[in-house]
Amino acid sequence: MVRNIGVSVASPRKACEDEFCPFHGTLSVRGKLLTGTVSSAQAPKMVVVSREYPRRVSKYKRFQRSKSKVHAYLPSCLEAKEGEEVRIAECRRLAKTVSFVVIEVNTKDGGGS
Repeated sequence: MVRNIGVSVASPRKACEDEFCPFHGTLSVRGKLLTGTVSSAQAPKMVVVSREYPRRVSKYKRFQRSKSKVHAYLPSCLEAKEGEEVRIAECRRLAKTVSFVVIEVNTKDGGGS
């Protein structure tokens, strides 16, 4: 049975027994929702999500592009590879650097030529 996590996202097709899954486990999501691209998926249950955002420089009254990397937990019912766009939600701290969990994976289709 899939839980309602309070965010309008498509529920995963696979089922899992993961305790830290927001859909099938007991982990609750709250706070920030971020979107970014998976830059590393080498760890077994974690991905590194890089995101780009505009940052205001008040001295010059302009915006500057900034990048940041966020570590996110990857439940076993979702699969994310490098280069895919993911949506992550804030949750309680799961490890020293992990405070987000992946809730949706948007695969980028290369399209035919």
